Amino acid sequence: MNIRLIATFIFLIVVNSGCVDESKKSIPTFSLAWTLSNGLAQPESVVYDAKHSRLYVSNVQDHPTKKDGKGYISIVSLEGKLLEKEWVNGLNAPKGMAIVGDTLYVSDIDALVAIDISKGEVVERYEVADAKFLNDVTADKDGNVYISDMFTNTIHCLCNGKFETWLHDVELMSPNGLFAEEDHLVVGSWGFPTGGFATTTAGHLKAVTYADKKITSLGEDIPVGNLDGVESDGAGGYYVTDWMAGKLFYFDADGNAQELMQLNQGAADHTYLANRNLLLIPMMKDNQLKALNTDFH
Repeated sequence: MNIRLIATFIFLIVVNSGCVDESKKSIPTFSLAWTLSNGLAQPESVVYDAKHSRLYVSNVQDHPTKKDGKGYISIVSLEGKLLEKEWVNGLNAPKGMAIVGDTLYVSDIDALVAIDISKGEVVERYEVADAKFLNDVTADKDGNVYISDMFTNTIHCLCNGKFETWLHDVELMSPNGLFAEEDHLVVGSWGFPTGGFATTTAGHLKAVTYADKKITSLGEDIPVGNLDGVESDGAGGYYVTDWMAGKLFYFDADGNAQELMQLNQGAADHTYLANRNLLLIPMMKDNQLKALNTDFH
């Protein structure tokens, strides 16, 4: 074998080895960074404010459909310190959140609440007629805000400053978690309910295009669980929680699911900071916020 063939052979080995290593990067191992319990009451969602380098945590503090004014938003540092317990209070059962500019949008049973971050005040409430269980919130690159209503198979949108029902379809299978991609929404379905939160068929990931609102299943339409939070891993896949079973899943870009971790029931609407390799999961029934380091080596 001449030198040129040997060099080519070695190059192919290196390239192929590199491909294998890249694929493994999507599946991390986890270690506990910190746990916060103090001051939290049924935390449902966490979102990162990059501008102020802090976290916002929504606290239900009672039944998730009860309009009692007990809900609040906390501020937490990236190191797990409670900076302000009731930064914004007087909410009912706040759940999903998303930030657009200097506004924090929060779902609150039957309304989308807009909070001025600089003031820490509610500046607008978008009441949603016939809403039953507004849940997750996400924003696309244009600043349009999408809100799921799990009990009505509906996704609403604050699009171009106008609030509207964006999509109503039983194929959404009780939409819970939302994540905005470039040209479509990724939807974590809870499943087909039997009444309350129990399901006859568990949910899986779906995609809904912005252009024509076409619904497709990611993967083979195989039931996975009662899906809650959906977050990108920053590399084409998704970290997804199962609230009822207390599990953390990884979905690749094709929708193939792999269980990563067994948690407790109540693993809710998480966030992932890819640049910090940090996964933050509200544990609703444990009244905790868990921070997990992700290690890809």
